Amino acid sequence: MPLYYLKDHLIKQLKFVLVRLPFWISFITLFTLIYDLGFNTLNDYHYHLNIMYNICLSIGMVAIAMRYLNKGNHETTGVKIFDVFSILLFLTLIIARILPEHTIRFFDSNAVIFFGVFLMVVREFSVLQLNLRQTRMNPAQLFVVSFLLIIFIGAFMLSFPKATNTPGSLRYIDALFTATSAVCVTGLSTVDIGAQFTIFGKTVMIFLMECGGLGIMTIASYFSFFFRGKASYGNQLVLKDMSYIDKLGDVFATLKRIILISGVIQFIGMIAIFISIRHQEFNSLFDRVFFSIFHAVSAFCNAGFSTLPENLYTFEYRFNYPLHLIIAGLFIMGGLGFPIVFNIYKYVQHLIINRLLPFSMKEAKVYVPRVINLSTRIILITTIALIVGGTFLVYVLEYNNTLAEHEGIGKLVTAFFTATSPRTAGFASVDNNLFSVSTFLLIILLMWIGASPVSTGGGIKTSTFAIAILNIWALMKGKSRIEVYRREVDQLSIQRAFAIIFLSLFVIGCAIFALSFFEPNIDLLRLAYEAFSAYSTSGLSAGITAKLTDPSKVTLIMLMFIGRVSMLTILIAISKKETLTNYRYPTEEILIN
Repeated sequence: MPLYYLKDHLIKQLKFVLVRLPFWISFITLFTLIYDLGFNTLNDYHYHLNIMYNICLSIGMVAIAMRYLNKGNHETTGVKIFDVFSILLFLTLIIARILPEHTIRFFDSNAVIFFGVFLMVVREFSVLQLNLRQTRMNPAQLFVVSFLLIIFIGAFMLSFPKATNTPGSLRYIDALFTATSAVCVTGLSTVDIGAQFTIFGKTVMIFLMECGGLGIMTIASYFSFFFRGKASYGNQLVLKDMSYIDKLGDVFATLKRIILISGVIQFIGMIAIFISIRHQEFNSLFDRVFFSIFHAVSAFCNAGFSTLPENLYTFEYRFNYPLHLIIAGLFIMGGLGFPIVFNIYKYVQHLIINRLLPFSMKEAKVYVPRVINLSTRIILITTIALIVGGTFLVYVLEYNNTLAEHEGIGKLVTAFFTATSPRTAGFASVDNNLFSVSTFLLIILLMWIGASPVSTGGGIKTSTFAIAILNIWALMKGKSRIEVYRREVDQLSIQRAFAIIFLSLFVIGCAIFALSFFEPNIDLLRLAYEAFSAYSTSGLSAGITAKLTDPSKVTLIMLMFIGRVSMLTILIAISKKETLTNYRYPTEEILIN
């Protein structure tokens, strides 16, 4: 090889290493920080760890500065603001570590250092040119693997001594169960979340719930696009399939809406929860704020976790109806699905422009014939019908039972909360163990139906249930196709709906069979209630979760995971896709009924 070729090759390799070096340094430092936060490290190590953190942050500042010294670098305004904020934060943290006696102790804490290093990891990760098409995994496999990865990382972090109030008291099976429940936004738990976990452990759970609700690939892909301002065609194709986005050009615009909408709703929800709770119930302002953040994230992500010993049935919160309505509003918004929320926003915008604005301001308007699409119409009608019907039935069935301690409007609010929570939210303002058999069966049905597609919720989804009902109606009318609102439902949607229904019942049936074998002393109805709750990622329990044996916990772990990613997605991930489909065999009817 000629010398100048070798020289060019070495220069390219050196540039390759230098570009990735800040990311790997920040990545290693982040895991060191997690270890430092989760374990009781000796004081002798603190000095060396402080030096490591300062070196990492210094490299982060140099890496950001070097990008702006590059003449070909053209960052957007948002990225420039992020970089300026990062440099100021890094500089403050370095000074706080060097001269802690002259600075605010807040900036000297490991939690704030963790935030700074995490920002550096996010920034440096965006520089890497990752090609999802070269992973040799299809979108379904990437989706499944991303959830598995976060689950095992979460279980590892929840096993840290400083994650629990009593170090060593949490068995790994319980840590894995809790992590799976958090990532799959279920809410079932074998331990008391508030009593078992420290602030560090609860913060880990917030992170797991956000990743599970929004999807780690969604978050990572958007921030990569935010900093780079572009993405490869292959990455857009993969993300389009993973996020069920119709148009390729709308991939990152949709991801931006998801991040923005979820962030705004959770922030408003956090403020509303903070206002609705009494300060006398908390030891400090920090506890009150953390309570608000935890429950806002848990509600919007439809996780159903609570730091209260008996969830919202805890006596001090049992009659706090404004809090119940706020949390219900959060999990209903999260369960509607991001495309539906944005479609509603577009419709409201359309109404304001065309109905409320003066005629002189309507000249630049664009006529849109169908602002509300068919999916939004079907999902909204189904959701409203389930909420109204469920509230009425719970109100009637439980009037003199679990609702007996409430009066007037309190009965209606509690019935409304009890009817909407099963649709994957998992919060409880009544004792589920006291339900009548009729209510148990009603709640099981609501849990099985679940939330809407492309949402933070689970279940077979409202659209799947609606298509099944519409198909039955079409067969009753003698039609060979489903027609609604002057539109014909695509045949592939019908096939997917009935595949999802069959697979869900098959998986839940197998789980109930396994649970009945492992738990012969527990009532079958309560085991079925637990199985439906796990699969639909609802999180409601009849009070038997903590009493289950380890094989039963493993069964529910598998059931929660399958319910979150869906059995159909798993089958697509492990099967080989047919490449030749441009042929048709002669059709022949099969005898049915």
